[in-house]
Amino acid sequence: MANDSIHWLDVEEIGLRLFENFPAIDPLKVRFTELRRMIEGLEGFVPQAGHPVNEKILETVQRIWNEEREDAADRATGRPSDPDRDDDD
Repeated sequence: MANDSIHWLDVEEIGLRLFENFPAIDPLKVRFTELRRMIEGLEGFVPQAGHPVNEKILETVQRIWNEEREDAADRATGRPSDPDRDDDD
């Protein structure tokens, strides 16, 4: 990204940054209120007028963060990625 700022619609980048900043945390155990606080605390996060956060955005970020975590675990153990997991979303 040329501009390092991110906002709520940058769900892929947010998921990646959460994994990079909190690699030991299981995203599926994070409550949405805590997830929102974590995202708002990320370096470069700037809320954008007209794009408020909602449950769908938080669910998507949580899913992407979890996929990053699972992929990293697969790479660390040498296991192939799960072929049934849809990484194209």
